[in-house]
Amino acid sequence: MSEDTGLSRRRFLGVATSVTAGVGALFVATPFVASWKPSARARALGAPVEVDISKLEEGALMKVTWRGKPVSILNRSPVMLERLESSDVELRDPDSEVDQQPGYARNEFRAIKPEVLVIVSSCTHLGCVPTSRFEVAPADLGPDWVGGFFCPCHGSKFDLSGRVFAGVPAPTNLVVPPYRYADENTLVIGEDMEMTA
Repeated sequence: MSEDTGLSRRRFLGVATSVTAGVGALFVATPFVASWKPSARARALGAPVEVDISKLEEGALMKVTWRGKPVSILNRSPVMLERLESSDVELRDPDSEVDQQPGYARNEFRAIKPEVLVIVSSCTHLGCVPTSRFEVAPADLGPDWVGGFFCPCHGSKFDLSGRVFAGVPAPTNLVVPPYRYADENTLVIGEDMEMTA
């Protein structure tokens, strides 16, 4: 009888030790596995941004942040669009052949709607933030300037569609992020527009 009691006691201790080790391993593994999940801040950095453009007047520029990057939204006036179409400035990539924008923005306006331009305001040369220069022919930019974006750090120039001028350090057009219209007055930056065939 004492042999049976000793065997039962050993089995009990073996099972109890295994269960305790398993629970301990679970307690140790839980924070380790949880650390693989992105933090709330990281999830927020990648999240789409909704922007109300209802108060954005013609010719005005609005800046927001998406994924830690500056994004400019320009409500181009009819005069700006006319200047853009009649400009004879030599552009490096006038037809937006380099993939710097979604397919629905691969047009001369680089936008879903011609009047609203959405671009990442980060120069494609070294990442500086270009300034908005919407005046025509200022002394420092020359007589061919019809408005656009100018990077004062190294002299890169972009037109009112964010297309890069030929002969400047920036190699490509400014990036157009994925975006869509949630309604007439709300942009969602970070989500693609559904393509319709």
